[in-house]
Order: sequence, then structure tokens, then C-alpha cells
Amino acid sequence: MDVREPIAVYGKKKFTEQEYLDFERNSLEKHEYYRGEIFTLAGRRDFDSMAGAGRRHIIISKNLMRDIANALRGKPCQPYGSDLRINIPENTLYTYPDLSIICGDILTSSLDEETATCPTVIIEILSPSTRAYDQGEKFALYRAIPTLKEYILVDPDTVLVQAFRMNEARNWLLEECKSLPETLFLPSVNISLCLRDIYEGTKLDT
Repeated sequence: MDVREPIAVYGKKKFTEQEYLDFERNSLEKHEYYRGEIFTLAGRRDFDSMAGAGRRHIIISKNLMRDIANALRGKPCQPYGSDLRINIPENTLYTYPDLSIICGDILTSSLDEETATCPTVIIEILSPSTRAYDQGEKFALYRAIPTLKEYILVDPDTVLVQAFRMNEARNWLLEECKSLPETLFLPSVNISLCLRDIYEGTKLDT
């Protein structure tokens, strides 16, 4: 992986998925797992060195959770924050998206019933150390999720939301929203999110 991507905790040892899950249960921090390696979540370290960016990340996450929860009220879908671990059996990735939306019954990992495998929507809020990873390799890994219909990237440094959606031909198409008056529509769950509300309180909403 690139040096700006998550950093392996133990580079010389290969872990099984069960060993990773046992490791994670006893850890005070969250880690990703991919093909035998355990990685720190590098983006969280940005909060210490870039307090402004970290605050915007937290505010945007809170705004999104509020607006999505309100919009999904009465629908068979639920939003989850970064405490929900997602596993992709096809490529072994275990990770913690900033937000995810799951519809219907929650399908879980065969190794851990607290790990979901069936998100319909994944939302990542970009950070300096994981921006390239979220836009590139991580998106490629996410595309192996059979239930995933939309992948959303939110930029905390400028007003920009990138929405990747799978069409009927199973190709991923990009839509960008770049101004506060715009509304982001998530057709897979039939809700709309106003960018002004997403960026509320970040000083980018003026």
C-alpha cells in the first residue's frame, strides 16, 4: 500500500481473520484488515495535527447522520456510524466506513455477528492521509460488495460531494455536487440531502 494509506501494525506477520477479530476486541483503537495484514486507521491521526480539518470531519459526520436518520424514518433502512465494522468476504477487507446505510435484514460475517457485510450505501469523509486510498484502492475493494449501490465521498476542505452510483449495466457513474444550494439524491434509498445542511457549522456553509 502507498505510504499515505493505512499503515501496517505488524508488517512481518500474517494474521488470520479470526486473529484480527480477536486482536480488535482487545484493542482500544480501530484497525483495518486486508489479506493477512492489520492496518492503523491513518486518517484518525490527522485530527491531532490538523485540528480544523478534524473538527470539520466530526461536524460533517454528525450532520450526515442526523439528516440521513431523519430522511430514513419509516423506511426499511438504517444509518450506521463509524463504529460499525464492514467485511467484504470476496477480498477479506474489514474496515469502518464513516457512515453506511443498510436496508432490510443485516447480513453478518460468518466469523463475527457484529460485522456487517451488506451495505447499500457507504459514505467516507476524506482526510489528508487517506484521500487517495478512499478514492482509489478502497473504492475498488468496496465494489466487490454485492449489495453496494452508491459510494459517496465528502470533502471537508471545500464544498464537494462525489457520488458514485452503479447503473443497470453495472458500471459506476460519477455525479459531483459543488455548491451549497445543490441537493444530493440517493436513489438506492430514495432520500435527498442538502449540501448546505451537510456543511452546516463548518464555516464552509456561508
